[in-house]
Amino acid sequence: MENFLQQLLNGITWGGIYALIALGYTMVYGVLKLINFAHGDVYMIGAMTGFYVAHALGFAGHPSMVGLLVTLVCSMAVCALLGALIERVAYRPLRGAGRLAPLITAIGVSLFLENAGQVLFGADPKFFPPLLESRELVRVGALAISNIQGVVLATTLVLMAGLEFVVMRTRFGRAMRAVSFDAPAAALMGVPVDRVILGTFVLGSALAAAAGILVGLSNPKIDPLMGIMPGIKAFVAAVLGGIGHVPGAMVGGLVLGIVETLVSGYLSSTYRDAIAFVVLIAILLYRPTGLFGSAQTEKV
Repeated sequence: MENFLQQLLNGITWGGIYALIALGYTMVYGVLKLINFAHGDVYMIGAMTGFYVAHALGFAGHPSMVGLLVTLVCSMAVCALLGALIERVAYRPLRGAGRLAPLITAIGVSLFLENAGQVLFGADPKFFPPLLESRELVRVGALAISNIQGVVLATTLVLMAGLEFVVMRTRFGRAMRAVSFDAPAAALMGVPVDRVILGTFVLGSALAAAAGILVGLSNPKIDPLMGIMPGIKAFVAAVLGGIGHVPGAMVGGLVLGIVETLVSGYLSSTYRDAIAFVVLIAILLYRPTGLFGSAQTEKV
């Protein structure tokens, strides 16, 4: 039982990280009906930014909560600007095009970021600095919770709660929901659609950067191609929860993280990556709208 609880805790930790990345997918799809396949690479840029910021500001050799917070904020700010740049340069000119052109562009932006990352950062893996000194926070029998896991879980919950507040309780959130429901009607009512879409990219990219920092704390090995598989898994999590549904993306990420960890712990780590695709196939076969999605009728 204690082993199960430990695996469950590990799954919730990883699932929270998947959820942060999945939120970017689901928000962008909600307002643009676009799958931003470059989102996983923004997560990679977040981790790399944290690596260089921590070394430049001297936090790499002096673990502290202040260093972690400063690194997190800097990384989120850089990726927020990157998200705004991607939207302005790559996606906005194709706003009136069919769905295929933005999709191909998203794949192109993803490949560009991956290769640019290898040029700028080098193709060799790097080891994220220990911004916090790892130690046991709580132990109950064989069940142990480290301070790293505690920080990851707390940060994930705070960011999710903050996003939920922004979407449901702020003027920008109301505008985002209006654009998601009917962009032309929202524009006629005075909603600045372009600014709302830009803000959606900024929010999603900042959350992806936070996920990159949290992964760096938990799994220090980072490289320019680290965003490929987590990006795909986060997309699966968004589909699982119901693409375009913000709480659904949170739940989908947690479910995927738990299932992946349990499969790895009780069957084999060989199946760790494959389980995401099994979940995707199952959800598309039996509930294409996801756990919280609803079927929509489309006039032709």
